[in-house]
Amino acid sequence: MGVLDGRVVIVTGGGRGLGRAHCLELARQGASVVVNDLGVGVRGESTDQSPAQEVVGEITAMGGSALADATSVTDWPGMEALVERTVERFGDLHAVVNNAGFLRDRILTAMSEDDFDAVIAVHLKGTFALTRHACTYWRDKVKSGAKVSGRVVSTTSGAGLFGNVGQTNYGSAKSAIATMMLITAMEMQRYGVTANAVSPIAATRMLASIGRTADQSGAWDRLDPANASPVVAWLCSEESGWMSGQVLRVDGNTVSRVKSWEVAEAYRSRSGEALTAEEVGTGIRKMMGALPRGLGA
Repeated sequence: MGVLDGRVVIVTGGGRGLGRAHCLELARQGASVVVNDLGVGVRGESTDQSPAQEVVGEITAMGGSALADATSVTDWPGMEALVERTVERFGDLHAVVNNAGFLRDRILTAMSEDDFDAVIAVHLKGTFALTRHACTYWRDKVKSGAKVSGRVVSTTSGAGLFGNVGQTNYGSAKSAIATMMLITAMEMQRYGVTANAVSPIAATRMLASIGRTADQSGAWDRLDPANASPVVAWLCSEESGWMSGQVLRVDGNTVSRVKSWEVAEAYRSRSGEALTAEEVGTGIRKMMGALPRGLGA
C-alpha cells in the first residue's frame, strides 16, 4: 500500500533529473503517472531524445501505470488538452507537479531578451498553464457536486528565494512561482485544492551546468535528486490536505519550511505624520543600524 494508491498525477519535466525521480517515487507510492517531457537540452535546445517514454518504461517494468507526453508546458491549449487526455485515460486527475525548466545563465548586462523570455516562459508560464487548467478541472468538479482533493506542487529554487549571480531570468521566475503558489493556495482552498512548493538542493543537469555534480561513489548522496521525491509524493497525497501555501526546502535528509517575506525593522516619522524627504536617509540608517558614530537617535 502506498500513500498515492488510486491517485493520478501529471509531472512536467518528468524525463530526467528531479522529474524522473519524482515520477518513479510517485509510481512506487501507487500513483498513475503522466510523464510530460519535451526532451530538450539543458538550455532548451531541441534534441532527438524521448526521455518521457524511457521513464514510462521504467514505471511499467515495476508494475506501475504511466503515460508519456511530449507537449510543451508553454503550449496553452496543449496543457488544457493534457488535462483532458489524462482524465480520459485514467478517469480523474488528483495532482500536478510543475517541474519543467532549463537554464540560460548570464550576467544581467550580457543577458539577451531571448535568454530572459525563454526561461520565464518555460518556468513561469509553464507552471501557470498546467496549474490553471488543472484547477479549472477541479473547480468544475466541485461545482458539479463532486468532492475534490487536488494538489498543486511547484518547483522553486534557492535562486528564487535568496538570489544568485547570473540568474536574473531563472531567479525571477522561481521567485514568482513561489508567489503564484501562495495565491493559488488562497484562491483554491474553497475547492479542496492545496498548493505548495518545493525547493530541492540536488545535482541535476542544470546544477551540473554550473559545475556541481552528484557523488559517483555509490554511497548515499546529499545531492541525489531522489531525496526530494518522498516530500513531493506526500504533498500529492490526500494526507497532506491540511497544509497549503508553504515552501519546503529539501537538503539531503532534511526538510525545512521557508518563510515568506516578513516585515522587519521599522522607522517612524518624528512628527507622527507623513515622512519627510529630509529625515528618510537618517531614518533608514537608524532602522538598518548603520548610523555613523556621533549621530544621536
